[in-house]
Amino acid sequence: MKAIVCTKYGSSDGLQLKEVEKPIPKDNEVLVRIYATTVTAGDVMLRSLPFVIWLPLRIMFGLKRKKIPGHELAGEIEVVGNDVTRFRNSDQVFGTTTGLRVGANAEYI
Repeated sequence: MKAIVCTKYGSSDGLQLKEVEKPIPKDNEVLVRIYATTVTAGDVMLRSLPFVIWLPLRIMFGLKRKKIPGHELAGEIEVVGNDVTRFRNSDQVFGTTTGLRVGANAEYI
């Protein structure tokens, strides 16, 4: 699948369209084919924070950098995990990623 990948902090020059592995949903998850997503002011600010600010944030919330940005999405459920009861294949959905997760600037999440 194609996704926007953040290769370095700073300007939008650090964003590249790349081919990445399509996610596989767990039993309690759904796979959403994304039709629309956003780039918010918060996305831009997080990517352009100075080193002295983002280093403590990464230590607090995890040292592994999230490579695919994006919080908001609209799309259609393509695969439903075995334990999911509220959604079915082909349901139209919109929303945000949960918690500090990102990854909506891609074809699937």
